[in-house]
Amino acid sequence: MRNNIWLERRMDVIWSKLMPEVERKNNVVILFKGRWKNKFAHIKKLRDGSTEIVVNSLFRFPDVPDFILDTTIAHELIHYMHGFQSPYPQQFRYPHMGGIVEKEMKKRGFDFLLSLEKDWIKNRWRNLYPLLC
Repeated sequence: MRNNIWLERRMDVIWSKLMPEVERKNNVVILFKGRWKNKFAHIKKLRDGSTEIVVNSLFRFPDVPDFILDTTIAHELIHYMHGFQSPYPQQFRYPHMGGIVEKEMKKRGFDFLLSLEKDWIKNRWRNLYPLLC
């Protein structure tokens, strides 16, 4: 089963491959937390100035494919890059305005994984969720 150390290492790899030009301007913490059916992750700025990325703890299980974690982490890092819950200036009024996250992910080579993710959500997640809970 995956743990927070695995998750942190995965984020480091994705960050270095997805957005190597984006400097970490603060401490970015990532961890498993929560058991949500309709939410994969969220990002928030903590009082100490750090950014916290929280990933659905059900994603620790091996039944959830790695590409789901990869797209989830990448999605939250795009928010960071766009200035949502990070020290960067906010580039857009809303975090998903005009499909900006998906466009940015496709621009950075995640289009195939996004299509796998959509298929997995549609065909697997609803049946898997009750089993993992």
